Amino acid sequence: MTRIRLAKTAGFCFGVNRAVDIVWKLVNDGERVCTLGPIIHNTQMVSELSERGVRIVSSPTEVRPDETVVIRSHGVGQNVYDEIRRLGLKYVDATCPFVAKIHRTVRERSLLGDAILIVGDENHPEVIGIKNHCCGENYTVKSPEEIEELAIKFPLLKNKPLSVVAQTTFDINLWEKCLKTIKKVYTNSNFFGTICNATTDRQTEAAQLSRCSDFMVVIGDRGSSNTCKLYGICKSNCDNTVLAQTKDDVPPQMVLNANNIGVTAGASAPARIIKEVLDNMTEILNNSSETNVENSEGNFAEMLEENLKSLNTDGRVQGVVLSVAPNEVLVDVGRKQSGIIKIDEFTNDPNARLEDLVKVGDKLDLLIMRTNDQEGVIMLSKKRVDALKGWDTIVAAAESEEILSGVVTEVVKGGVLVASNGMKIFVPASQATLSRNNSLDELLKKEVNFRIIDIDQRRRRAVGSIKSVLKEENDKIREEFWKNCEVGKVYTGVVKSLTSYGAFVDIGGVDGMIHISELSWSRIKHPSEVVNVGDTVEVYVKDIDTEKGNISLGYKKSEDNPWEILKRDYPVGSEVEVQIVGMVSFGAFARILPGIDGLIHISQIADRRIEKPQDELTVGQVVKAKITAIDFEKKRVSLSMRALLEEEKAQQSLQEDEVVASTESMTVEAPAEEAAPAEEATPAEEAAPESAE
Repeated sequence: MTRIRLAKTAGFCFGVNRAVDIVWKLVNDGERVCTLGPIIHNTQMVSELSERGVRIVSSPTEVRPDETVVIRSHGVGQNVYDEIRRLGLKYVDATCPFVAKIHRTVRERSLLGDAILIVGDENHPEVIGIKNHCCGENYTVKSPEEIEELAIKFPLLKNKPLSVVAQTTFDINLWEKCLKTIKKVYTNSNFFGTICNATTDRQTEAAQLSRCSDFMVVIGDRGSSNTCKLYGICKSNCDNTVLAQTKDDVPPQMVLNANNIGVTAGASAPARIIKEVLDNMTEILNNSSETNVENSEGNFAEMLEENLKSLNTDGRVQGVVLSVAPNEVLVDVGRKQSGIIKIDEFTNDPNARLEDLVKVGDKLDLLIMRTNDQEGVIMLSKKRVDALKGWDTIVAAAESEEILSGVVTEVVKGGVLVASNGMKIFVPASQATLSRNNSLDELLKKEVNFRIIDIDQRRRRAVGSIKSVLKEENDKIREEFWKNCEVGKVYTGVVKSLTSYGAFVDIGGVDGMIHISELSWSRIKHPSEVVNVGDTVEVYVKDIDTEKGNISLGYKKSEDNPWEILKRDYPVGSEVEVQIVGMVSFGAFARILPGIDGLIHISQIADRRIEKPQDELTVGQVVKAKITAIDFEKKRVSLSMRALLEEEKAQQSLQEDEVVASTESMTVEAPAEEAAPAEEATPAEEAAPESAE
């Protein structure tokens, strides 16, 4: 049985929690807020704040006049405070009190003349801020080796009073080693214990937990210094250690292979993400075997049950919503304590926004999780009440085989999880799709219909089948299809798959095949030259085999038939531009249209005798020819280049004859002054008849 143990100190530390609460309060009060750098080193939390309009700025000069700037828990240097005041900006200081104490210490000690030695990462925002509060000589180191190098580089430092502080999240073990070296090298040192108690406890517990675990999960952001230090500590004790920013960073196989799983979290890891990781690991194990989730005080699930039993109530209450914040809902449950529903106890949807799900005045059925009299609050759950109600619905649906609906929220090992009626239903991969070739990822975030095929009353687990519903729906569609299908009927379908001999098309729950010869009027080598999987195509039924359930489809349209185009647009006698595509001893083949080649006989290539077509032509050459004959029955076309050449010659000869005739008919008249004057005939002469010989 796999055992999961959660460290008591996992999650937000005091300083981080205080900073985040300050920002949320400002946002909920309607303030326009920006933070000087990310409020914490956690991508998810920063993203949530960004969605509520919280901007991140890198300098006070970027702050807008109507904004309140929040100084984050890491703190900033004195120069930043001075600039904020100079610009007259509204600001709230969320610096962790432990960090602020270091600021005061280094300022006071440096004013007394001490050199300051800071043990930490010089590039970390906290250390950068500390350095700027020093009023004199200061140095930063992060290892015993760097301390010894410092002594060599600045030998006079040994003679000066030295005050030593540490970054609040510095590695405890490394701090101890640094202390020994400092005491040995600098005998005039004053030490200030500035590592946060929460950091000490967290690192100590992580070390202990990792020593007795065969798989260790450290939850937190990779940009978080304290998270990375926790990871290093755990990794040194347990080789199988992972740093998880989200539940998806935990390899399912490592969970399944482990017997003892330890879980800790950095100071900037929100409780919601810790719970998501735990729930995900539990789900992985539940889908394969029994599991036992516990923290340092006992079994996680049992503790919850004990908490419920310890209350003087049946655990269920009705509450009225008083206010809605981004991560929690405040309700009145008729008691002196305020009721709070955290977002992860309101809904299973990690992407949900509370303001979209509930509004002030709504009445909710709730379950009491625990009562904190010190803080005067009752922690409540809505989703658990929904789950209790939903379970009854699930059981009833299993007995009646009723079809349920839900949304696929996760793809997990071996299947998917469907959220329905406040429950998560596991659907195995074999029951999730009609075909094993279909990707499960395509179902994510989609609404699906399913049936319950198995339930475990003791563990309140149910197994569903999407496939059974899809199969029924497809059977009905197929039945209706065969009733109305007939040769010649046109359908719009989707190409499902390709083979070397054709394409299979879904035409409404039934697949038909377009043979490769039906895809194009021209010759093709593979269907992919014409269609691809996923294409929407218009087809018609060519043939139906009702016995075998086979349908042959047509894709080529008669109006696209090149022979019909030839008949319409290229009658015998037409002059065409053709491309030489092949040659034989008796002539050359030329492409007239895609799918139609004509023959130019060797005697029709030139206006003189040639030995072979290659004497005049090359493959790929474009020439002009005349269509001299078409045999539509035998699909043959005869072409002639010679006919065009002879016509061209005849035309030239005719033009030459016209030029000669025109030249001969022209007369050259002499100028009037040079011509001999003609004697005018008298009327008598004109009237007299010619004499006969």
